[in-house]
Amino acid sequence: MIPAKFYRYVFTFIMSAFMAFIISFAMTYFHFGFVGGFVQIWIVEYLKAFMIAYPAIFVVAPLAAKLANLICKGEK
Repeated sequence: MIPAKFYRYVFTFIMSAFMAFIISFAMTYFHFGFVGGFVQIWIVEYLKAFMIAYPAIFVVAPLAAKLANLICKGEK
């Protein structure tokens, strides 16, 4: 198991992997449709999206959590 002190890194990795997977699929489909070589195109786009998503989520997630706490104050 990975020690709890690495939670933020693991969470960010998993969240960015899912987000990039879903969004890159949708964007590849909307742009090209199901053409020959779709999976290969999608995988390349997924890797590009993941390289952007990981640092973006790493930076934005704490801010999003703070904003959600402000908006939902007293709702916990």
